[in-house]
Amino acid sequence: MEQPSKLLLPYKVFWAAYSMQKRIYMTRTFYICIGILHILIACQQGECPYQKSSGYTFGTQYHITYQSPVAYQNEIEEVLARIDASLSAFNPKSTLSRINKNLTQEADSDCLKVIRMALDISQKTEGAFDITVAPMVNAWGFGFKNAQRVTPATIDSLKNIVGYQRLSCQGNRIKKSQPEIQLDCSAIAKGYACEEVARMLENKGIENYLVEIGGEIQAKGINQSHKIWNIGIAVPEEDSLADSSSPVMTILCITNAGIATSGNYRNFYYKDGKKYAHTIDPRTGHPVQHSILSSTVIAPTCAEADAYATAFMVTGLEKAQDILQHNKHLKAYFIYSNSKGQYRIWKSPNMTQQ
Repeated sequence: MEQPSKLLLPYKVFWAAYSMQKRIYMTRTFYICIGILHILIACQQGECPYQKSSGYTFGTQYHITYQSPVAYQNEIEEVLARIDASLSAFNPKSTLSRINKNLTQEADSDCLKVIRMALDISQKTEGAFDITVAPMVNAWGFGFKNAQRVTPATIDSLKNIVGYQRLSCQGNRIKKSQPEIQLDCSAIAKGYACEEVARMLENKGIENYLVEIGGEIQAKGINQSHKIWNIGIAVPEEDSLADSSSPVMTILCITNAGIATSGNYRNFYYKDGKKYAHTIDPRTGHPVQHSILSSTVIAPTCAEADAYATAFMVTGLEKAQDILQHNKHLKAYFIYSNSKGQYRIWKSPNMTQQ
């Protein structure tokens, strides 16, 4: 009987060791589950931490705040890199640049979606928003090429290659009526990028966030103070910058929406004693001279807000009000100057302010 006991001893030792490892594994699993449960409960109670991401993209800064126990900086940068590779006119390898150079007609899904949206908004604004305006923007020195001397003959020549009607989407192909047509999506691409980062965050289960790229914003849910997001609208002064030191005209409260501001008071130059604003009217080929100094639009998506904010700088106050009357899903806050040069405000009746 003694011999079998010696034979069984290794098995007893093995079983004891196995049981110990199993208990350790189950204990670790238990505490991990408890930790995850605590995080979920904390998030439901609004105690989950808010992450902050920032950096540079599209030649400007971005700042993103979102409620999550996990940071998604790498994923954010991947989305921004994807949009840059699609829509940047400054990236020579982007889809948009290749279309401008007539190296391809095929658009990736981001480029195709933005161009289709742009054409729709062009129609609704009667051409005040037009991504084919690039040659005119470049001629006046605000685009991705150096300025040239603009004469009436220059404008007449450019009018032959500018106009959204000269552009169409056929399947995934972008058709230009003339090879000289150039596209500039700078007045819609940042807004679209905000949307795409927001979409990524929502796919991660994040419900509270604010995505800001160069002043364009897509926001949802609440902030760290358990209130909807507050967005400051700067006083339209020539030395006003988009930072915390800028004087603020008002604070708008938004959630589940996009918001964008366009203004000529930050991007302009003087030549021969005359001031030239960066917003070009695609229909005339000249910088706009309307009374609106700052155009802020709230829309379901930031790309829409971005495009309409630019369009309203082109149309002027009365026409902008008419477009808003026919597009009830939009809200606007305009700062304009009266005949005495004094600031005046016009806002949509349902605009929420602090």
